[in-house]
Amino acid sequence: MSGAVERVGAADPYRIGHGTGYQEHTVEHAERGLAAKRIIVGFGFWIFLLSDIVMFSAFFAAFAVLANRTAGGPTGRQLFDLTNVAIETACLLFSSFTCGIASIGARAHNPRMYYGGMAVTFVFGAIFLFLEMHEFAGLVAQGAGPERSAFLSAFFTVVGCHGLHVSLGLLWLLTMVAQVFAKGFRPDILRRVLCFSLFWHALDIIWVALFTIVYLMGAGA
Repeated sequence: MSGAVERVGAADPYRIGHGTGYQEHTVEHAERGLAAKRIIVGFGFWIFLLSDIVMFSAFFAAFAVLANRTAGGPTGRQLFDLTNVAIETACLLFSSFTCGIASIGARAHNPRMYYGGMAVTFVFGAIFLFLEMHEFAGLVAQGAGPERSAFLSAFFTVVGCHGLHVSLGLLWLLTMVAQVFAKGFRPDILRRVLCFSLFWHALDIIWVALFTIVYLMGAGA
């Protein structure tokens, strides 16, 4: 009997298809495959996000060129309420922190941490959108709509485009909450949560640039 075992071992030294060695090898290989797929998906999504960053860079360049083209109308110094913008910034930055908590909860398969983080992220994102729409409505009521000057056209375009991204992000957030609720923390769902978190953090990065270039420089012009 022992000789038969030795012959099997000699014919199959790596135990491919025999014994626990095959199971351990399969599990280890599967774990490496899942990790590699998660990295590839994250890297691919960052490439997609770079296209968005290039688009916003073009908007920032256009705003920098048109910042002084007010056509005799109001300037950023007269229009921008930096206190309101600071509150918007705080809401978006804190939502990025809670989004990170939700991502950690998803990877740990912790429903309370995941759902709680997503809920707070949604609330702060919704507050940000409300404040932004309130700002837009106030500017239009003052006669400072996007048709008033090239400066305001550039302002409404770049800020409104970011707000549209935040709106889509909130819809995506609700979709991810529904998917985890329906299907659990499956590997494919976790990869989608990863993509959502990258998207939300990228919006924060873009907003910091927008806050600096559009609001701070615009108010000081």
